Parts: sequence; C-alpha cells; structure tokens
Amino acid sequence: METKELLKKVRKIEIKTKGISNQVFAGNYQSAFKGRGMAFTEVREYQFGDDIRSIDWNVTARFNHPYVKVFEEEREMTVMLLIDVSGSNEFGSQKQLKEDMITEIAAVLAFSAISNNDKVGVIFFSSTIEKFIPPKKGSVHILRIIRELIDFRPKNRGTNIGEALKYLRNIIKKRSVAFVLSDFQDHEFDNALTIVSKKHDLIGIRVVDPLENKIPPAGIIRLKDAETGKIMWADTSSKKFRMELESWRNEHEQYLKNAFKKASVDFTTIFTSQDYVPPLMGLFKRRIH
Repeated sequence: METKELLKKVRKIEIKTKGISNQVFAGNYQSAFKGRGMAFTEVREYQFGDDIRSIDWNVTARFNHPYVKVFEEEREMTVMLLIDVSGSNEFGSQKQLKEDMITEIAAVLAFSAISNNDKVGVIFFSSTIEKFIPPKKGSVHILRIIRELIDFRPKNRGTNIGEALKYLRNIIKKRSVAFVLSDFQDHEFDNALTIVSKKHDLIGIRVVDPLENKIPPAGIIRLKDAETGKIMWADTSSKKFRMELESWRNEHEQYLKNAFKKASVDFTTIFTSQDYVPPLMGLFKRRIH
C-alpha cells in the first residue's frame, strides 16, 4: 500500500475508533479493567478478617506472629493486543473482512487504554510470532500500531494461538490485560490458555463471518483453505456434507466453550455482519458486575 493511501486509511480508522472509544468506552473501560494489577507495598500484622491467602509466611516465621502482605491498585496497566494475522482472517462475505474488523476493534481498545494512561503493546501471530511491538504510551504510538495493523503482511498463513500465549508469558513479565483477537480456528491452545491466564488477565474476542458457520446449498463449488492453500471440491447441497460441516462446527464451538470456561477467561464472539460496539459493551459490563 502506498504511503499516501496508508496514511489516509490510518486517519479514517483513527477518527472512527477514537470517537467510539471516547463516547462509548471511556468509563466502561476503566471500570472493567481497573484493579486487575496489584502492586505489593508493605507488610503489617494480621488482623481478624484478613484473607489468610495474603499471609507472608517468611515474615510470620521470623517474628513468630502472623503478618500479611498489603497490596495497592496499580495506577497504570500494560495492555497487550494479540492479533491473529493468519490467512483465514482475509475472508469476509458481509460488511467487511475479518481482518478489517479486528483492526478497528484493536484500535478502539488501544485508544481506550491510552486515555486511561495505560501502555499498549502488540503481538502479531500466525503459526509463529510475526512481530512484537513493545508496550508504550501516547497517541503517536497508537497510530504506529494502526499503521502496522493495516499494512502488515505475515510470512506464514497458519494459526498457533498457544504459541502466541506462551510468547506473551515470556516477554511480558508483569501482569497485563491481554486481548486475543482471532477467529480462533485453532483447537490446540486450551492448555496454554489455562497456564497463561494465571499470570495475565486474558480476554478472547472472536471475529467470525456468518458464511463460515453456514454455507448455503449452492451445488458443487471449489473451496480453498486460506491457511494451508489446500483446494477441494464439495457438493454444498449434499446432506452428508452439510451434516459433517454442522458436526465439525458444533464440536469446535464446544471446544472453545470448554477451553475458556476451564481457564476462567472472558470470551465473546462478534460477527462481521454486525456492529461490534454492542458485543464489546456487553463484554465490559459483564466484567464490571
């Protein structure tokens, strides 16, 4: 993409997503994510009613009397955006491509974060880690992120969410709020999700095209796997084909449901045919209550 065209697109996304962030998400963002990071400040003697999980056993043993750790809410957070740039996100049969909707949602989250004085970093991933942008503050940094979201071209086309989660755990040492934006066409990341959710506050945002869930009966058509490049011919009017597709879809939906429930990670699905603001608002509000 030429520089002039790229800057024009960046500006268009900036105006739209910054406006949504300021008007809709400002207060909800702060309420949904404040207090997730806690910083240790001091120890004091145990008082009746204190949570026994906060007892500092080393100090307690030294003084032969129970002491508890005191934490205070960190004023700023690190927000990480884990962006799936695999081949399957280049698809879209409705208002926009999945990758375009992911870009806009990521921009809204980034502007919401910097308005709360948080740092924002990005991990682009496919079947491997494609690019890491370290967390920083400021609108100039966010505009760089938006440019990368629009113009970035991955070297690989597959998906490995587990790899991205492990990379997050290794590269970001302090607890962060991490949004995973993907179509989640991966079914081997549940263990990594459970492990990494113990260190970071993870949120899954799935962007899906309606046609992926239900292919209309259109006779024999040529299908191409966007991630592997494999081509197959399928009779979409065949009862057997439709039953197999439905079975795979139900199995994958159950896998996702179980994976996020087991890890106690918030998760929402947004379709390319809908406005992404209401589902995001719903996600934020669920975290507040």
